[in-house]
Amino acid sequence: MMNAGPPFHADPDRVVFDRTELSLILSVYGRFVAAGEWRDYAMSFLRDAAIFSVFRRATEHPLYRIEKRPRLRAAQGAYAVIGMDGRILKRGHDLRQVLRVLDKALIRPVD
Repeated sequence: MMNAGPPFHADPDRVVFDRTELSLILSVYGRFVAAGEWRDYAMSFLRDAAIFSVFRRATEHPLYRIEKRPRLRAAQGAYAVIGMDGRILKRGHDLRQVLRVLDKALIRPVD
């Protein structure tokens, strides 16, 4: 039998989303995909932030960035949703609450 090598260990120099956080984000992402609004995403894990970017098309700039910045936990909160123009739409300590700002984007008037 071949040895698969040592078990995977997260890089301590990178910020990542944990399973619960990623589940919340992917739940929102799935709703927008089902509505035909979003079609692609990318994740970046940096020294100071984990970023989940969502796109209408892969060739465009991200529509939104969902960021986790642990260093801001004590101040404004570790989580933020940032719009395409760089504006912080919502920041806070509770990811579920922060993601609710995106619910407004799914509500549309019926003709």
